[in-house]
Amino acid sequence: MKHPGSKAGTKPKISNMSVTLKRIGRYLLKRKGKLALTMTMVTLSSALALAGPFLTGLAIDDYITSGDAQGLFWLLAGLALVYMGYSLVTFLQNYWMADIAQKTVYELRDDLFRHFHKLPISFFDKRRHGELMSRVTNDIDNISSTLNSSIIQVASGLLTLIGSIVVMLYLSPLLTVVTLLIIPLMFGGMKWITNRTGPRFKEQQRHLGDLNGFIEEAISSRHIVKMFSREDEMIDEFMEKNERLREAGYLAQAYSGFIPKLMNLLNNAGFAVIALAGGILALNGHATVGTIVIFTEYARQFTRPLNDLANQYNTMLSAVAGAERVFDIMDTDEAVDGKEGRQHKLSGHVVFEDVSFSYEKGKETLSNMSFEASIGETIALIGPTGSGKTTIMNLLARFYEPDGGAILFDSVDSSEIAGSVLRGQMGFVLQDTVLFEETVMENIRYGRLDATDEEVIEAARKANAHSFIMRMPDGYASKLSQDGSGISQGQRQLLSIARAILADPVVLILDEATSSIDTITELHIQDALGRLMEGRTSFVIAHRLNTIQRADQVIKLQNGSIEAIGSYEEVVLDSYTTGHKSS
Repeated sequence: MKHPGSKAGTKPKISNMSVTLKRIGRYLLKRKGKLALTMTMVTLSSALALAGPFLTGLAIDDYITSGDAQGLFWLLAGLALVYMGYSLVTFLQNYWMADIAQKTVYELRDDLFRHFHKLPISFFDKRRHGELMSRVTNDIDNISSTLNSSIIQVASGLLTLIGSIVVMLYLSPLLTVVTLLIIPLMFGGMKWITNRTGPRFKEQQRHLGDLNGFIEEAISSRHIVKMFSREDEMIDEFMEKNERLREAGYLAQAYSGFIPKLMNLLNNAGFAVIALAGGILALNGHATVGTIVIFTEYARQFTRPLNDLANQYNTMLSAVAGAERVFDIMDTDEAVDGKEGRQHKLSGHVVFEDVSFSYEKGKETLSNMSFEASIGETIALIGPTGSGKTTIMNLLARFYEPDGGAILFDSVDSSEIAGSVLRGQMGFVLQDTVLFEETVMENIRYGRLDATDEEVIEAARKANAHSFIMRMPDGYASKLSQDGSGISQGQRQLLSIARAILADPVVLILDEATSSIDTITELHIQDALGRLMEGRTSFVIAHRLNTIQRADQVIKLQNGSIEAIGSYEEVVLDSYTTGHKSS
């Protein structure tokens, strides 16, 4: 169950944060109008937040000390309007930003999911599904929560910071200088902390993806785990991975938790310094009580944005770590699927010309393979495990591209035909039947989505599936689970055959379609397959001899090469007879 990517101590890849932020920004800028409105509200809220303390200091100096009750009343009325306006614009900015954030991550998630379907099969061979799921869910949710809060807080913090400095300089340059003395300490502390939190957040996201991949693998293989009584080993490995995630999360959160404590300490120190300096200036007639009140409030507003910016920087580091994992997938080259390829209608004539292929460089799986299938012929592929049978099927369907040679459909190179067009004229009945959490009707209709209910039922009849479907509680409306629990392996295969019949393919691929099936069920499946294969070019992988006796050609493979090719009698019976005599 160990995987190369799960080793402890692996350092996360350090990427360019500015590049990642720019890419997220391109998604945000697609909603320029609403983003501009939001920034307008942020500017207004910052201005109103600055106006409150200024009016409070004005009330003390101009009205309270002079006993002007009427003037104080109107100023307090104005102050009430300021705070009401602040509440309104804050609500609007948060409301619009939430809409922008959700639409942005919606588009990002949509792009990522679409890109998943454009990637080559080899991409998924090398990655765990749970880890990929983590990028679609956890990483993008992390981006969503950051967009909801960080953009507003960062913009508001910067505007408040600039506004505070301007007003403070206007009121008392000397007190402003005293207040600004604390900034180098803040930035120094923030830099020390954030240099340590960034890598930790990346490591946390990596370990989270690894844990999700392990959980997905453990759940999908639960029967095997129980068969071999490996529950304790699975739990031990889960605890090990969970511990790595806990440690990475603890270190990330512990370091980032220092920031508010540091800021509060410096904030309180700043208040003390301002109070002391302001008191001395007031005693010497260089400052008023109102000015000192304004400065203490502005000092709070001055350090609060710095505190918010520091906290948001940590949040952004976590989001950027997730975004880098998302963009890492989106930057993976798409499969050469022939989008510009020909819209070719197949007739069923297939030729392999000196085809070579390897899954890993230097380890050849197929070597200079050549054969021809005429229209309507059945080609049976036999040979030991690892001889290349399934690889031929994968190349036929263009799940992979050959390293050398060519695969021709009606004298047209498969690479020139759009992959979706090619596979759209193929039917697949595989050993591992894939069902969806849908009704029986919709599972069969997956073969051709525009098929009517009557056409689905007719396909099920031809596949010998109609009778067992009607015995199910809700017939064709019965809901199936993804793993097909509740129906037998043979019944799942019959549904798969019905799906292929409904698709009405030109080329048919059968990969161990009758393996692990009892003899009685196999008769039903063989009868259904006979109807399905009639008039179609079919490629059949089977270990049971009775499934290949009617094949027009039998190709015997050995170590990625053709050992023999001919009729069933020539390849199977003669080799059996020869081997029997020699023994």
